[in-house]
Amino acid sequence: MRKQKLELTWIGKEKRPRLESRILLEDPVKSYHARHRISNDDIFDNRLIFGDNLLALKALEAEFTGKVKCVFIDPPYNTGSAFTHYDDGLEHSIWLGLIRDRLEIIRGLLSEDGSLWITIDDNECHYLKVLCDEVFGRGCFVANVVWQNRYSRSNDASISLSHNSVLVYASSPEKWKKIRNRLTRTEEQAGQYKNAEKDPNGPWRAIPWDAPNLRPNLTYPITTPTGKVRMPPAGRCWSRTEDQWLEIVDAGLAYFGKSGDGAPSFKQYLKDAAAIVPNTWWPHEEAGHTDEAKKEMHGLFGKENAFDTPKPERLLQRIIHIATNPGDIVLDSFAGSGTTGAVAHKMGRRWIMVELGEHCHTHIIPRLKKVIDFDDKGGITDSANWRGGGGFRYYDLAPSLIINDRWGNPVVNPEYNAAHLAEALCKLEGFISAPSEVRWWQHGHSSERDYIYATTQTLSTEQLQALSDEVGSEQSLLICCAAFHGITAAKAAERWPNLTLKKIPKMVLTRCEWGRDDYSLNVANLPIAELEKIDPISEALLNKPPKNKKDTPGQSGLFGDIE
Repeated sequence: MRKQKLELTWIGKEKRPRLESRILLEDPVKSYHARHRISNDDIFDNRLIFGDNLLALKALEAEFTGKVKCVFIDPPYNTGSAFTHYDDGLEHSIWLGLIRDRLEIIRGLLSEDGSLWITIDDNECHYLKVLCDEVFGRGCFVANVVWQNRYSRSNDASISLSHNSVLVYASSPEKWKKIRNRLTRTEEQAGQYKNAEKDPNGPWRAIPWDAPNLRPNLTYPITTPTGKVRMPPAGRCWSRTEDQWLEIVDAGLAYFGKSGDGAPSFKQYLKDAAAIVPNTWWPHEEAGHTDEAKKEMHGLFGKENAFDTPKPERLLQRIIHIATNPGDIVLDSFAGSGTTGAVAHKMGRRWIMVELGEHCHTHIIPRLKKVIDFDDKGGITDSANWRGGGGFRYYDLAPSLIINDRWGNPVVNPEYNAAHLAEALCKLEGFISAPSEVRWWQHGHSSERDYIYATTQTLSTEQLQALSDEVGSEQSLLICCAAFHGITAAKAAERWPNLTLKKIPKMVLTRCEWGRDDYSLNVANLPIAELEKIDPISEALLNKPPKNKKDTPGQSGLFGDIE
């Protein structure tokens, strides 16, 4: 009997796209970098990808599987509100399916100690939580952070909304806990440390010595300076062993309150205190708010050209600080106005952003140029001590490799030149694209001895023999060609065991869905469903007017009006 599992279901859940793994084509005109290095830590290999984000995620799999330290996404919330740059009013089931497809690829891109952060509001948060549990596993859930994105109160609402959620998942929560960074204390938190006695070691606060639970080895008497003997409170024990307490006493850190006979505690000095563990409440004073984000946009683009739904740089700064270290890769496949890339750049992280909307060109590129040229003085520029530098490469998604010709036959897209064809076939066949400058037939490799060669030519037996001789018996070569004359593939395998022959495009026709360029979450791009056809008699009955005034539209129909 098949085991049952708890899962979220929706219409069309079983439908999964058969994605084409496309190559990325750099556009040097849109790529940008600083005129000179600011430091040796400048990063130039960041990536801005223009195209459908599901296809872009698929395109990143070959190179970045298991390498991304932090993924932040701010997907359309499916609220039904029509923003200028995002139409997020998708039907609920479609939204879940499209998000699921992206999450499954993101899961594979994350490193073993990587984490995913998703901002979402109450419209889809709880469904998304269950969906993420299904994709990643409930054990990979870390936290639901409550971010106070609004500080004002709406008097028109039944209950005024003040927050968005940030769902956090990790590939391995235990590994992630060991590498995640703590937060610096705020002035308010540091203010908990006092120094009324003018202690030369600076401000301090008393940390209680007792702890929950009962453990015999942590239950022992402690004598106060006044001679009073203290035992742990009922139902509790001391937090550490007796030897460790004696070390506290010897170090002069034991504290029993102003009277000298209070409950045992120890002095923790601010200068020695560790950074604080992140919690799930992020007030706007610490992580920014929506109005702050809009003001950042106004400073960059003016009020007339601002992005509608930006996130504040301080929110991204906190996420990236907790989840990564300098040099780590940060990915955002819903780039929006480019906040993730801008903040990651200022913090010395490598970044990848994907955006399909035209604001990739009207907002993201101009914003990144300002960051690189140190013309962006807002956001976290000062707190990150950013002074400009670095750069990024701009990529377009390549068109579909296979298209239909005028007669409906599948052919290689004529937009592909020889180099792009070789790179595309390397990706589809699982090879690393690395054209050799010495051996013309080495377009890529899967190991030190296994190579691939792609050509649109028809190869003769003489040419195949020459290739076999040059490859040698210690290596193997996959040949992707239009055709081969004078021999079958089976006979070729017997004659040249070091060669494998495949025909283009037949070899890849069943791999995926060719020619589809848009898997976006924009409802405007969804196909219109065809109405189910019915027979003429039923159609006439459905359209038949009521017999008299007593009849209502609700009473007429296939059965109501039949005499």
